[in-house]
Amino acid sequence: MSTSVERYKQELRDADLRATSGRLAVLSALEESPHSTAERVYELISPTLPATSSQAVYLVLHDLTRAGLIRRFEPAGSAARYERRIGDNHHHLVCESCGAVQDVDCAVGAVPCLTPSDDAGFRVREAEVTYWGVCADCQAR
Repeated sequence: MSTSVERYKQELRDADLRATSGRLAVLSALEESPHSTAERVYELISPTLPATSSQAVYLVLHDLTRAGLIRRFEPAGSAARYERRIGDNHHHLVCESCGAVQDVDCAVGAVPCLTPSDDAGFRVREAEVTYWGVCADCQAR
């Protein structure tokens, strides 16, 4: 068995989740194809799990997000996307033309975005910044 699968199993156990074939497949799919929509995850895993349904994929994504094993983000005007990169305060570049998404670290130092100009009494745990523009491939076309 691959080291990735063993790592996924351990992550699931640590999160008090069973290591089902669906959960393992979703984690693997997101590792291979970060920033995927639920539909894309379904397309990626259905060849190896033909009995799965899109509803089952949504449930797994929900469980994994709630357990903190994946991150969900929703660029304006787009379906929710999921990724394995967790535990940091990174942001995203989104191409307005083709929809490509790229991770980008915080612009300045260590998590500067976690200090709003006025927190209104909130205890901030995460900031989500999306940079919109046109990717290099679309610019070249």
